[in-house]
Amino acid sequence: MASSFYSKDELQELGLASFGNNVLISKKASIYSASSIDIGDNVRIDDFCILSGRIALGSNIHIGAFCALYGRFGIELADYTGLSPRTTIFSATDDFGGDFLISPMAPDEFTNVTGGLVKLEKYVQVGAGTIILPNITMQEGAATGSLTLVNKSLEPWTIYTGIPVKALKARKRGLLDKVKLIEDAR
Repeated sequence: MASSFYSKDELQELGLASFGNNVLISKKASIYSASSIDIGDNVRIDDFCILSGRIALGSNIHIGAFCALYGRFGIELADYTGLSPRTTIFSATDDFGGDFLISPMAPDEFTNVTGGLVKLEKYVQVGAGTIILPNITMQEGAATGSLTLVNKSLEPWTIYTGIPVKALKARKRGLLDKVKLIEDAR
């Protein structure tokens, strides 16, 4: 029976910069600029995801279905982070003011693309349908509810929600005990 995830040999054929052990990427995902993508251990990328540009994924990460990571200026997901379905991360944005063309097909001299690294530190969890804009850091343990617009960097161990994003309440750190148990068992 054929697997819906790439085999280790098929992952090597994709031309990824690097990938670790137990990497599960759906054959229905779209990978662009594979040579700019690093993937750690125990990573799963579900159906219909798009990964493009400079992307570094740590270990123990899940990227749910229909997520898009546009890493022109870089995207980093640290260990134990997760993206719920339909999350979109933009590391670049066009200038919509009317003085420039807006398209990757327009010559560079007629566009004004800006942006910056998007960084999700350890234990960050992103709710379904969240959009993360360029040049953002979600600090350790930050989490967003569904349909959140992240337009500023987020403080650690806080749950956020809304359009635009607002702090909702502190996030418990109990998951750290569970991670320690897993790592001690290795």
